[in-house]
Amino acid sequence: ISDLSYLKMLYYGFDGNTYVGEMIVNQKIESDVLSIFKTLYENQYPIEKMTLIDAYDANDELSMEDNNTSAFNYRTIAGSSKLSNHSYGMAIDLNPRYNPYVKTSSDGSVLCQPENGRPYADRSREFTYKIDENDLAYRLFTEAGFTWGGSWNSVKDYQHFEKQD
Repeated sequence: ISDLSYLKMLYYGFDGNTYVGEMIVNQKIESDVLSIFKTLYENQYPIEKMTLIDAYDANDELSMEDNNTSAFNYRTIAGSSKLSNHSYGMAIDLNPRYNPYVKTSSDGSVLCQPENGRPYADRSREFTYKIDENDLAYRLFTEAGFTWGGSWNSVKDYQHFEKQD
């Protein structure tokens, strides 16, 4: 807990209005996160919500379904017993409904989280709020040394940006 920082940041909602969001991140990425979200705000980059995971009783699925942008959440990686980088405040999920976690099984079935993000799992489609290599958030996070879950091989986590220690 002593490694974490509480941030309040301005962001543009999907409705074009300005809001104050809350996020908890690791102190190691605090200045990067503040700089990235400042630039996103200056460019009127739309974020639907930015609320602490506590508002969802730390339930990641509920937070994602509500399209909540968040960082710290003490939890394991889906389907494993290993702690997620969110547990250390080293990962951020941005507009998760429109940028879901997608895993295709060997039988061809597709797991999509959040489930209401399934219409956005097909990244060949064009749609609003899509994070890809041309997106401002992608450029800002990767320029700051974050990796993007959308470039992973075994799964695709289009909402996810993380930084290693």
